[in-house]
Amino acid sequence: MVDIIEIYIHWYAGRSKTQVAASLGVDRKTIRKYLGPAEAAGITPGGPPMSEADWAKLIKGWFPELSSRRLNQITWPEIDQHRDYIKDLLETTTVTTIHQRLRDEQKLKASLSSFRRWVHANLPDEAARSRVTVLRDDVEPGSEAQIDYGFLGQWVNPSTGKRHRIWAFVMVLPCSRHMFVRPVVHVDQHAWTQAHVEAFRFFGGVPRRLVPDNLRTGVDKSDLYDPKINKSYAELATYYGTLVDPARALHPKDKPRVERPMPYVRDSFWSGRQFTSIEHMQAEAVTWARNVAGGRHCRPLEGAAPIAVFEAVEAQTLLPLPEVPFVLARWSTATVGPDIHIKVGRTLYSVPWKLIGRRVDVRSTATMVQVFHESELVKTHAALEQGKRTDKGDYPPEKIAFQMKTPIWCRSQSSEVGDACREVIDQLLEVNALYRLRAAQGILGLRKKYSDSRLEAACRKAIAVGDPSYRTIKGILIAGTETDPEPETGDAGASAFLHGPEGLFAAAIPTQTQDELRDDRGRDDVEETVR
Repeated sequence: MVDIIEIYIHWYAGRSKTQVAASLGVDRKTIRKYLGPAEAAGITPGGPPMSEADWAKLIKGWFPELSSRRLNQITWPEIDQHRDYIKDLLETTTVTTIHQRLRDEQKLKASLSSFRRWVHANLPDEAARSRVTVLRDDVEPGSEAQIDYGFLGQWVNPSTGKRHRIWAFVMVLPCSRHMFVRPVVHVDQHAWTQAHVEAFRFFGGVPRRLVPDNLRTGVDKSDLYDPKINKSYAELATYYGTLVDPARALHPKDKPRVERPMPYVRDSFWSGRQFTSIEHMQAEAVTWARNVAGGRHCRPLEGAAPIAVFEAVEAQTLLPLPEVPFVLARWSTATVGPDIHIKVGRTLYSVPWKLIGRRVDVRSTATMVQVFHESELVKTHAALEQGKRTDKGDYPPEKIAFQMKTPIWCRSQSSEVGDACREVIDQLLEVNALYRLRAAQGILGLRKKYSDSRLEAACRKAIAVGDPSYRTIKGILIAGTETDPEPETGDAGASAFLHGPEGLFAAAIPTQTQDELRDDRGRDDVEETVR
């Protein structure tokens, strides 16, 4: 009855049904159900003043079951049968869970609301004990930092006009309540790691234990007893010598010191302020964290300022920062494709061919890309912003052999065959070596089928006939004529023919024809005809 009266008081004050539902934590359908009779009776918000007694009188008429104690307690005898069971479970289990177990295991028909009323009426001490929250012990200086993300709001970049969602990375030292705030646009692994580095620099040291939320950016698998910290976060923790101890999922009380300041950060730092860039926003957040949040009067510290307590008690207890700055790295996973490459960002990198089809871990920095398989480093490349990096040695020897046969390789191999082969290769590569490289590779490839001595002899014969080409040399080897004597030039030792052109062609041209030609055109015409 009291709850329903409160619904009417809020509604009659002029609040909408949606506002009443949000304020009281009641479903909007329930709000409409109870306000229906009042609206049907013509009652509207803002009318004559109404007291709680007035509303109670009207509600009893609209909903008579609410005033019937007997109807409310009709299921109590059924619940009372499980008194001892309920009493024992209340020491460790919530009322909702007990009702669910009785409903599923004992077929209890009472609603959760009736069950709650029975518990508070019959076991008040046990019900109150189950709601008690045990405060955490005071945290020792420098022993812990609690970390969380909180949504700040929408921000329009003045230079681009683009709208962004801005989140606040917040790290709080529970002992001194001193906090670090860093607004970010992307809630990703790189931003998470970088924010830690900036927080340690802000505090001038490192707390011994980090208590983050079970965020995907920090924790791969939410598990209270064996949380799997992702590689980037684990690398950072190892470098700074700190321990990562994630809070349990959906348990904000595991890190209350960072949960409570989030509304304060949103109101004091963010609300109503203008920023020209994300860098400007981050710089202002550091100034605000040091001067405003650090100088505030903190009630848990009996009115002392967090920065004063930090400098007096906690600063000297933090672990010292390493001398060499931490190198920010991005960790990712990739699958090796059939072309022996993996994709990292916008770049392709080769890995050894034996890892085709395997998943590998990739660590990327601004200057270097490292590939790991089962925690073992298998490949290192210089970082490339975009494009493709290929190490020929990552291919199987038989797959990359052709691409490795450069002009230098061709000359070296031809020298092993012989002088004639070297001369042929030199002639081919003398002008436009890249264009004629394939022909040179083809000639040397004949070594696989023919011996070096035969190839050398074929090259020597091709040079002799004036056609040192791949086609000629291959034809000589196929015909097996590389050892045949070279053809002789000139008269080949024949006796000189001294009878003149008439005697030379006498056998080929009939005598009668020769006489006719002499008579008609003379000797010169005969010689021309013979030619």
